[in-house]
Amino acid sequence: MKRTMITMAALAASTLALAACGSAESIGGNASAEGSKSGSTTLVVGSQDYYSNEIIAEVYAQALEDAGYAVDRQMRIGQREVYMPEIEAGTIDVFPEYTGNLLQYLDQNATARSTDEVYDALTTLLPQGLRALDQAPATDQDSYVVTADFAAEHSLSSIGDLAGAGPLTLGGNSELETRPYGPAGLAQTYGVSVNFTPIEDSGGPLTIKALTDGDIQLANIYSSDPVLADGSLTVLKDPQGLFLASHVVPLASSRVDDKAADVINRVSAALEPSDLVEMNRASTQDQKSASQIAREWLTSKGLLSLVLSYGRGRD
Repeated sequence: MKRTMITMAALAASTLALAACGSAESIGGNASAEGSKSGSTTLVVGSQDYYSNEIIAEVYAQALEDAGYAVDRQMRIGQREVYMPEIEAGTIDVFPEYTGNLLQYLDQNATARSTDEVYDALTTLLPQGLRALDQAPATDQDSYVVTADFAAEHSLSSIGDLAGAGPLTLGGNSELETRPYGPAGLAQTYGVSVNFTPIEDSGGPLTIKALTDGDIQLANIYSSDPVLADGSLTVLKDPQGLFLASHVVPLASSRVDDKAADVINRVSAALEPSDLVEMNRASTQDQKSASQIAREWLTSKGLLSLVLSYGRGRD
């Protein structure tokens, strides 16, 4: 019975998709003969070891599959120091990155700060064989966060106010200790001295617990994290631009042809900051899988053909 229902759904979806072929509402329409040829070369889609990044990578993967491409998923590879050599070596074809963070990785002395300045500078620094596709409106900025109680106790509103807040310990992934916006950047830009404690969960529950328990006083949490919405934490303003503008941007290898690039660019154009926050909430609070979140978002934006919506089945 289940097999019959799936077959009927697939036939119905195929009929509808053929009728809608070329519709602007679907990224690739039905997987046409041209799409199948495009898919003869498997594209490797990778992600950081960070749940939000994995969701974005899964969005790219499903959109490419919908357009007729074969996709090999290589998720949760690690942090930038681990995966960038693989990308530069050409073993990964599509990877969601963040403009400001990647620019500072490539040039620690980068002076660009605004959205367009950062993107333009980034495109000139990428290694040969790599290109940045269109950046999305969505951002996932680094931010420095304290508890609301700690902010009230020390009258904190911006990062510079921390200079008078007494001994401070900053918590974040171990690589934060050597990032340009880490302890050295805090001291140079704002005159704020901090100790450092590595917490390897990218601003997740372990970091939040350490912050609320008082084991650390300052945490590096990404701006799209839904935990920032409940009022218990305070994001400190950054008037001196310690953090660069950082929009979601796909990196693409030379194996990504123009059609595949167009597919991903349409995804980027639709990805708003509020979308990223909601997708992250669906992961952390609703406990949905990256696959389910990606499929639901693509469907809600009208970017998936009916064939993929019916054909992928359940998680």
